[in-house]
Amino acid sequence: MNNFPWLTLIVVLPISAGSLIFFLPHRGNKVIRWYTLCICIIELLLTTYAFSYRFQLDDPLMQLTENYKWINFFDFYWRLGIDGISIGPILLTGFITTLATLAAWPVTRDSRLFHFLMLAMYSGQIGPFSSQDLLLFFIMWELELIPVYLLLSMWGGKKRLYSATKFILYTAGGSVFLLIGVLGIGLYGSNEPTLNFETSANQSYPVALEIIFYIGFLIAFAVKSPIIPLHTWLPDTHGEAHYSTCMLLAGILLKMGAYGLIRINMELLPHAHSIFSPWLMIVGTIQIIYAALTSPGQRNLKKRIAYSSVSHMGFIIIGIGSISDTGLNGTILQIISHGFIGAALFFLAGTSYDRIRLVYLDEMGGMAISIPKIFTTFSILSMASLALPGMSGFVAELIVFFGILTSQKYLLMTKILITFVMAIGMILTPIYSLSMLRQMFYGYKLFNAPNSYFFDSGPRELFISISILLPVIGIGIYPDFVFSLSVDKAEAILSNFFYR
Repeated sequence: MNNFPWLTLIVVLPISAGSLIFFLPHRGNKVIRWYTLCICIIELLLTTYAFSYRFQLDDPLMQLTENYKWINFFDFYWRLGIDGISIGPILLTGFITTLATLAAWPVTRDSRLFHFLMLAMYSGQIGPFSSQDLLLFFIMWELELIPVYLLLSMWGGKKRLYSATKFILYTAGGSVFLLIGVLGIGLYGSNEPTLNFETSANQSYPVALEIIFYIGFLIAFAVKSPIIPLHTWLPDTHGEAHYSTCMLLAGILLKMGAYGLIRINMELLPHAHSIFSPWLMIVGTIQIIYAALTSPGQRNLKKRIAYSSVSHMGFIIIGIGSISDTGLNGTILQIISHGFIGAALFFLAGTSYDRIRLVYLDEMGGMAISIPKIFTTFSILSMASLALPGMSGFVAELIVFFGILTSQKYLLMTKILITFVMAIGMILTPIYSLSMLRQMFYGYKLFNAPNSYFFDSGPRELFISISILLPVIGIGIYPDFVFSLSVDKAEAILSNFFYR
């Protein structure tokens, strides 16, 4: 059906083109920046072309599959393929990474290495979303780690080494569990290792073994998409990282954990998932409330936004835990919507930090007069983050609510209780969001300062803010755009739970 290796090209192009950066001539940073930006745009165009002309929406099976023998010794294949769930995150990755390289224009120190790491992260992010082989999934998962660590420890803030070490300890510790789970599933029940997703999906395990596998994968993904209590690396990392790195972290890295939960824990281990899903629901509600209560106590602006993103990931966990069609679709929509909103908030926090060089909220105030454009975009995106109707966050959270209420697995009383607690979390979200706006932009603190003249956001920054704002409003008005991708695949996954 399709002989050209689209996905291999999409995965390999950024890192191979990025390694050519080191051979570019020494003519300042301009060449390197434009080269990186062009690679990102070419990659995004390739992805959209391949997905729009080579992808059938109504087919819930794997498409664009590729299967090359890689290592003969233990049947290790280079298996790639996408379906309705992974197409959204891959496009999101392309979009956010292109904007993040555009946001990284002020970086001048070691800019070759910086841009190479950005492109390497691009490959390492598309890899897990499109891999169809468990070991390949693990390798791509690990490929992500080193660029993030270097970006943190070289271009971060004051405490950058501490937060980078914390990040690498947490994520590498989590991926040990991931590796154990992958090898366990691959080596179970046969002499030949079976690492293929399709064959593992039809495999059935003893319940105790499946629970052990499930716990291993759950720990690995709970570190990445921070599930309480394994979330503590996230505020530190976001508080110290450069804001283009923050955009990638908040927009895509957190989504890899949620995607792994759907792809491995739901598809491959359905019995254990139906045992664990009430606990996932409870943890998700606790996480929404906890992060929304911790967020107002943060002095650091980026840490406050980081806790808000932890709170929003709670909706994703709840949607995965409510084993229902609506809940799963709402989860995928929330993955994409929070990818846009979180990245935009971190970008705006970073640009306002570039203007005034202040990190702590209690030193800010009155910025709205000197930087009105940043103020406007920041306000709009904060509204999107607190799920204003008409923005994508509202639709996603509403559909997760519906997913809980229509779930056939839980009793009515538990559903009402969980919805009630979630609603309290939704009330707490505007509190920290709006108080952040108030502390930053209103009041008189900086307005009386002698150097009260700042440059407002230039055309580049306005372009980034608006190009993130447009899909947020677009998904909020017409969410069927995302659902049309994922709805068949979600039904196919859930048929494992009810008809088996």
